[in-house]
Amino acid sequence: MSNKEGEPIVRTYSLWRSLAAKPGGTLLFSAAMSLRVPYFRTVLPHVRDLRPGRCEVSAPKWWGVHNHIGTFHAIAACNLAEIAMGMLAEATVPPTHRWLPKGMSVDYPAKARTGLTAVAELAVLPEFGEEGTEVPVPVTIRDKAGEVVVSGTITIWVTRKK
Repeated sequence: MSNKEGEPIVRTYSLWRSLAAKPGGTLLFSAAMSLRVPYFRTVLPHVRDLRPGRCEVSAPKWWGVHNHIGTFHAIAACNLAEIAMGMLAEATVPPTHRWLPKGMSVDYPAKARTGLTAVAELAVLPEFGEEGTEVPVPVTIRDKAGEVVVSGTITIWVTRKK
């Protein structure tokens, strides 16, 4: 269902809160998210935690994310980072505002040989007013052993809806 502007009536974070505590709810939420944003499907994401200022999402290592040396492809890892940032933004930015990614900087300190977990987290929740604001969202991606394999910042531009 959509409102007259074509936006979904059920906000992402509301859907998460209604599903997360139910058996299989986080998987159902992740599947619904992947239907709404189809390119996220490529990493088979599983949103594990979502709240204002924080999102944790994991992805298995499977042949669809392999690079030429059999590790988790760098850009697939960036896709995972964008999922974590986007879900954080959905849970943090009020419905009176909208957000758009503006830029991304990443470092790859280690090879990603396993499935990965991305955490996007804001130390302090920003206030959103009348003026547009840039919000840098730090994202850290770790392998199954806890080693950081990707770290970066995705900057979003937040403005009041017209």
